[in-house]
Amino acid sequence: MPTVRPFRALRYDPAVAGPLEQLVAPPYDVISDAQRLEYLARSPYNVVHLTLPDSEHEAARDLADWRERGVLAQAPDGYWWVAQDYTGPDGVARTREGVAASVPAVPYEDGQILPHERTHAGPKEGRLRLLRATRTQLEPIFLIYDADPLFERPAGEPATDVTEGGVRTRMWPIQADELEVGTPLLIADGHHRYETALAYRLEHPEATHTFAILVSSRAPGLEIFPTHRVVQQVGEVPGERVEAPDGGVTLYRDGMFTRIATDDDFGPRVVESLAPEGVSYTASADEAVATVDRGQATAAFLLEPVTVEQVARFAHAGETMPQKSTFFFPKLTSGLLFFEIG
Repeated sequence: MPTVRPFRALRYDPAVAGPLEQLVAPPYDVISDAQRLEYLARSPYNVVHLTLPDSEHEAARDLADWRERGVLAQAPDGYWWVAQDYTGPDGVARTREGVAASVPAVPYEDGQILPHERTHAGPKEGRLRLLRATRTQLEPIFLIYDADPLFERPAGEPATDVTEGGVRTRMWPIQADELEVGTPLLIADGHHRYETALAYRLEHPEATHTFAILVSSRAPGLEIFPTHRVVQQVGEVPGERVEAPDGGVTLYRDGMFTRIATDDDFGPRVVESLAPEGVSYTASADEAVATVDRGQATAAFLLEPVTVEQVARFAHAGETMPQKSTFFFPKLTSGLLFFEIG
């Protein structure tokens, strides 16, 4: 079972770097080209200068400069309790809480940390070049564990309180020794980052750990939202006409809803088995339906959310889910903590 441990984080010093709201950003892989320019313009110290630099050399240069001038400072060894207040795509306000910790970078075959998605070579190559240059993990991985929360939220005011993209993140430091989690850790988000850490460890055996936000599947606030499929072409689909989606997988076509007849309880796999063509994705069922009504697509498949239990079932079986099976919301805000690996 995985053992997690405290770590010495690098953090922005607002007294030198300026307001934290000008420094943080979403993860690198959800930022468009236009958004990148916007974040770069917010501050010369915005985290996007590191996560999406013009070159790996510039990121390493900036990181070293920021450290030397006190823009970034080392925190004492410890964990960090992280609370994210958000309103989901369903309009419900929630708080998702977890703990930032150092986690082992070990192959999936060890059974300590398990994936549920396939990765692509291109993003990993770019992230590995950046990691080689900076020797710093710039963004955490999002992990889930099936056990009671490792800690309780500390009392008092948070050390960090910042809002980015409508998500408020608060953090409290925790002083504690290393802990055995007692259950494998499932990667919710950050497969490419984790596999980059594995590749880096092969080159640098001393780089045994990376860092992550660990969220208990038993704590409130953890939700997986559905990603609906909008398609340009699909053949005949067996099912029953319904007035509105009411569970399972629902096809919307020609102004009508059809609940698909299937014994498979995993919606993304059901859609994949029907071999639709020209597939795009949206988190909004209303937008999926509207796209069809506007004549911009032939049909839409409206899905139920994947459950944490289903994610775990795939991971423990060593299987990967179809593309865009899970939508963990919100993303973890980047720029709150950095993890030096050498």
